[in-house]
Amino acid sequence: MKNIPVDSARALMLDLARPLRGENVLLEDAAGRTLAEPLTAVRDQPPFTASAMDGWAVRAGDAAAGQRLKIVGESAAGRGYAGGLHSGEAVRIFTGAPVPRGADAVLIQENATREGGTLVVNEAPAMGANMRAQGGDFRAGAVLIEAGVRLDAWRISLAAAAGRASLFVARRPRVAILSTGDEIVPPGTQPGLHQIFNSGAPALAVLVAGWGGEAILLQPAGDSVKAIAAAVRGRDCDIVVTIGGASVGDHDLVKPALATLGLSLAFESLQMRPGKPTSFGTLADGRYVLGLPGNPASAMVCAQLFLGPLIAALQGADPALPMTTARLAVALPANGPREHWMRAKLSVQNGRVAVTPFGDQDSSLVTVFAQADALVKRPSDAPPAGEGDGVEILKLNRL
Repeated sequence: MKNIPVDSARALMLDLARPLRGENVLLEDAAGRTLAEPLTAVRDQPPFTASAMDGWAVRAGDAAAGQRLKIVGESAAGRGYAGGLHSGEAVRIFTGAPVPRGADAVLIQENATREGGTLVVNEAPAMGANMRAQGGDFRAGAVLIEAGVRLDAWRISLAAAAGRASLFVARRPRVAILSTGDEIVPPGTQPGLHQIFNSGAPALAVLVAGWGGEAILLQPAGDSVKAIAAAVRGRDCDIVVTIGGASVGDHDLVKPALATLGLSLAFESLQMRPGKPTSFGTLADGRYVLGLPGNPASAMVCAQLFLGPLIAALQGADPALPMTTARLAVALPANGPREHWMRAKLSVQNGRVAVTPFGDQDSSLVTVFAQADALVKRPSDAPPAGEGDGVEILKLNRL
């Protein structure tokens, strides 16, 4: 299929994506991974009624202002008071410690005075004051984190609170990135007179890692069907991403090369700019192939729209683009027949998010993308948009 809308192309791609198998990892290695099964609590948290303050465990009915109570023991975190609390008694208690049986309030230490073995109540507590109920955070059997959720520090803390030392997560998709073309040389090498440094592959590797994948940078392949096929053949990966060689010129050899490996295309060009020659398909061995344009900006835009969602889908996560809206800080002319994704800069104006597309959207300009923090979506044949009009944007995840 050629020259198809972006949303249709992404749907075709995601229809082919199948989540990878899961694996157990230690809790400390789970950051950035995607949970492959629901995380369920096996006990209440807290597992007992606990004190929320340092003070005294009492019976509220006994603790009127001026009342004197007998101090009978202490309850500390990790070492509770073994006995029950009877009328006229008080137990010294600390934050997080179990509330003794029979107590129904915690009198904060500022509101009482200790006189030897006696506690004098200065201000009466309300029943239930300063207590954390058993199961107040979560109950046994509750689903704490759904499958498909990416794990950050806060979710790992929740898993630890549930007592989990390891988690069952999706395997990281392995993404092999291949730049093509005789004009491309690695950074740090000496380029020829008509050669340029490979800026697309290192950037994509960072994006892949940020999306939870494992990037494999392949050595650039020159303009040769044999070299391109050899670079991909037998490579242990889930996704092959090619950069360049994806259009219709005499030196665009990616599709012929991958055809020798059984390439079956779901689509081979898009109704969009930048990135019209983007393609997607599968090889005979089941590996996915995403063909990106050679211009760095085009490759990065299309990676945001296709590679990110594909990596999410392979991990069982939601592949939907996190689109939001912003107000234009400048007017835009009518758009042409191709959907346009414009690199742009966000700001806050009058308390609202505003977006300013860069004036020069040439797909070869790496400097523009380095300054951008959003993409503005302009639908095909969109009419002119005025300053202050709302537009859809995709925020870029800038570190």
